[in-house]
Amino acid sequence: MLSVPYEKYTACNAVQGHNMKVLVTGGAGFIGSHIVDFLIEAGHAPVVVDNFSTGDPGNLAAEVPVHTVDIRDRPALARVFASEQPELVCHQAAQMSVGRSVQQPSYDAEVNLLGLLNTLELAQSTGVRRFVFASSGGVLYGDVSEPADETHPANPISPYGISKWAGEQYLRFFTREHGLETVALRYSNVYGPRQNPHGEAGVVAIFCQRMRRGEPTVINGDGRYLRDYVYVTDVARANLLALTESLPAPHVAFNVGTGLGLDVNELADLLRRFMQQTLQEQGVTAIVPESSHGPARPGDLRSNLVDASLLNRTWDWKPTWTIEAGLRRTVDWFAHKA
Repeated sequence: MLSVPYEKYTACNAVQGHNMKVLVTGGAGFIGSHIVDFLIEAGHAPVVVDNFSTGDPGNLAAEVPVHTVDIRDRPALARVFASEQPELVCHQAAQMSVGRSVQQPSYDAEVNLLGLLNTLELAQSTGVRRFVFASSGGVLYGDVSEPADETHPANPISPYGISKWAGEQYLRFFTREHGLETVALRYSNVYGPRQNPHGEAGVVAIFCQRMRRGEPTVINGDGRYLRDYVYVTDVARANLLALTESLPAPHVAFNVGTGLGLDVNELADLLRRFMQQTLQEQGVTAIVPESSHGPARPGDLRSNLVDASLLNRTWDWKPTWTIEAGLRRTVDWFAHKA
């Protein structure tokens, strides 16, 4: 594909047509599987690549083609691209633990940079038109007292954040040099059904599982850490838009969040109340214990919120789930899963 000067680009047209083949890496995971659901509902044909380190085959409809491949395995990934010939790529596969990235920065880079580059290079060489990348507003902007928009300076401090920021620069490169349309979606704190509560997962999933089992939950420090919690189907809908709608530029980054802050103390109280109500509805008489406080975790940001106004102005996207409704649905899923 010929290199096209970036400044000569104009707005990109929408990706037209139904039954378009979309390769979703990490497609059996928490966010990826919801994206697959949205693609099917919209009439497209998702194909999943997943190494199942955290993904679950039960998250996917039986008819979805699945390739058990690690994105670090370039020859295996190349065979998938050659056989499936996707028109679009939605890249959700990642090493997601901030803590692990601090302990094992080389492993983080293997997955989040080399794995990304394998996917980008194969997308470019096989004629993929558009590439959507799961980035993170939660690690790029640092401590902010007001919701940060996309012009806020990036200040990643963990290897995970550094790899996401570097990933966005690689997207820019592939757009500038190869004409590949690229979109980076900077998620805030995503929560909802199917989230894996093991390892360093989101606090919502961890607390839901422990509360369902009657186990104690521990809040780090004083718990006054403001976070922007966005429900997973709102994130999946943003991905569908990014894959199929007209782009304002060949490369663009969008925040995906609510701009509303909830601290961990408030979150724990809501989850405990909703879990208690759900268990009572199931006829379970157990009492969900209150959360206790433990030592503060070094490096935790006091306030991290994103401004998704650009996404709203571009594609009329806005969150459809309130935090109360989203937490109730999530609690109900965990309560019935146990």
